[in-house]
Amino acid sequence: MSSTSTSAPGAPGALIAIGQALKSAGYRFTTVTPLTHQRVNARHEATGKAGLCDVFGWSRPFAREAVAPDLLALMREAGVLADEGGGLRAMVRASTLGDLVVFHSAYPTTHDDAVFFGPDTYRFVAAIERSLPMLAAPPSRVADVGCGAGPAAIAIARRYPDAEVLALDINEAALALTRVNAGLAGAANVSAHHSDLFDSVGGDFDLIVSNPPYLLDADKRAYRHGGGRRGAGLSLAIVAAALSRLRPGGALLLYTGVAIAGQQDEFLAEIAPLLDRHCSAWRYEELDPDVFGEEVGAPGYEDVDRIAAVWLHATRSTA
Repeated sequence: MSSTSTSAPGAPGALIAIGQALKSAGYRFTTVTPLTHQRVNARHEATGKAGLCDVFGWSRPFAREAVAPDLLALMREAGVLADEGGGLRAMVRASTLGDLVVFHSAYPTTHDDAVFFGPDTYRFVAAIERSLPMLAAPPSRVADVGCGAGPAAIAIARRYPDAEVLALDINEAALALTRVNAGLAGAANVSAHHSDLFDSVGGDFDLIVSNPPYLLDADKRAYRHGGGRRGAGLSLAIVAAALSRLRPGGALLLYTGVAIAGQQDEFLAEIAPLLDRHCSAWRYEELDPDVFGEEVGAPGYEDVDRIAAVWLHATRSTA
């Protein structure tokens, strides 16, 4: 992997083998926010240790002798090993989500094609799992729009092994890691497709899920930049596109972030008429009232009081 991009693994089978080795070793790692990651790594500089979590979780440089030779060979084969400052560094992270091991981009996620996984991912998948029992029927065709590393698509595919689950993204690195992560999870019913929303896939769906980028990013990195007013552009587009692709009785499950200014939720105000017109029922709630507080006051957020993580569960009308 180069220093300027998050490229696809050179040998996906080798990366799957690394994941299997991590699972066999009892590996556990919860990915934190970038700010927390930075602070923990700064504190670690004095210790110099290098266990599996240091290598595959905290993205820390390590000495060659710190990793078993067979695992090091797999890293080289997979193309996820880089030389750094006289040592080595893994070019992917591995996070755990329940019994899953999920590969995504190494810290820091500064590249244009970075594949993000973090606290939003945990909230998103947990909200999906709470909502699935409320579906009218088990879905037969599912789309995960902006799938990233694929954890939501994989979780749904494992719950509904007879369903066709399409993982959609514009980022080829994300699609490559989704394929690896699905293979590692044994989710053979997940297929990854390059698609801007639904433009490259046909047909309709029983279930559409999405956790889109929702911030304003000066560098317009795909995993982070939502565009539009205060970052809501992509979320608004997904709601509109999803309602046109849902089968009668199908459901949209959307996790996103909303900038709140003067106690006004402009995102909700814009989607509510659309939901009332096309849905038999919908529910909208704040999951976390204050995320990405460091953005408040930044360009585009000058009058914003907070950014809230919100959840939408909308059911397409059968009429």
